[in-house]
Amino acid sequence: MKILLLEDDYIYNESVTEYLEDIGYEVDSFYDGESALDALVENKYYLAILDIKVPKLNGHEVIRYLKDIGNDTPIIITTSLVDIDNITIGYQLGCKDYLKKPYELKELELRINSLITTKYNTKENSLCDLMNEYTFSLQNRTLKLKDKEIDLTLKEKELVEFLVSNANCFCDMETIRENVWEGKEIHYADIRMYIRKIRIKTYKDFIISSRGLGYKIEATK
Repeated sequence: MKILLLEDDYIYNESVTEYLEDIGYEVDSFYDGESALDALVENKYYLAILDIKVPKLNGHEVIRYLKDIGNDTPIIITTSLVDIDNITIGYQLGCKDYLKKPYELKELELRINSLITTKYNTKENSLCDLMNEYTFSLQNRTLKLKDKEIDLTLKEKELVEFLVSNANCFCDMETIRENVWEGKEIHYADIRMYIRKIRIKTYKDFIISSRGLGYKIEATK
């Protein structure tokens, strides 16, 4: 799962990013509100952790803009500001939780897990049943055949995650590039190579292709 972190304190940013990556999250970290907002608009994140006092755009301004455009990414506010007015503004704008700095990283982990579970109901709905007795967990990006885990690289997991998130619908190559590779330059031939490798590890029609439509993974529910 991909999380966005907005934190202008270098030590905090590095320690939080490292901790979250160690427990299995993918983290995009930023030091100013403008860069964080651009990323939130252009990409999908399961959750955003926003400091309030940051350069260019403060955390409240980021939340306000997201609300105006209908972006419902769950948000945790972190701040050293303790006055009730600042906390109230955050909640009024739509943030889901608040942590006062300094905080324990374990507490942040617990808050994140609780919020993601509440938002996405991951405990009940993260496991997707695919064809031929395959399953994929959106919570931890684990592909299994019955009880046997299929060994995938990180990018292969991200590709499967995207196709499973859009199960039973064809996704064209440009859509895959924009979402899985975040618009970075990559030849379509290289994407096809990733698809081929996943098929080798599973079976030929695990990822179905259709000329002019793209690729899809079929789910049974």
